[in-house]
Amino acid sequence: MSERKPIAGLRHVALNVTDLEACEQFYISLVGMTVEWRPDADNVYLTSGADNLALHRAASPAAAQAQRLDHIGFVLVSAEEVSRWHDYLRAQGVTMKTAPKAHRDGSHSFYCLDPDGTIVQFIYHPPLV
Repeated sequence: MSERKPIAGLRHVALNVTDLEACEQFYISLVGMTVEWRPDADNVYLTSGADNLALHRAASPAAAQAQRLDHIGFVLVSAEEVSRWHDYLRAQGVTMKTAPKAHRDGSHSFYCLDPDGTIVQFIYHPPLV
């Protein structure tokens, strides 16, 4: 068995969404991502500069639910940023699932919903920054 190098990280997520336009605006206007590539009217690839989020228009609501995903997460640079992001997104009318919370491992996070109902975590996790 040959020796392998460790993976470089998980920096790409692709989501099937029913409302592509609303989800695109959420991730651009509120989260701060930019369009990296739009191959056609049913697909858009967004980036924060360090990762890639693909949004694909689902053929139907059932198709959007065909694969189970628990949540996606965005890494923040400090515990204080968790509260700032929570307050900002809540003020923008984003549905919150939880309030900011400190975890036993030293991380801090909260969960909210994007316009299509995907659970999004904003997290400060010390080993990642």
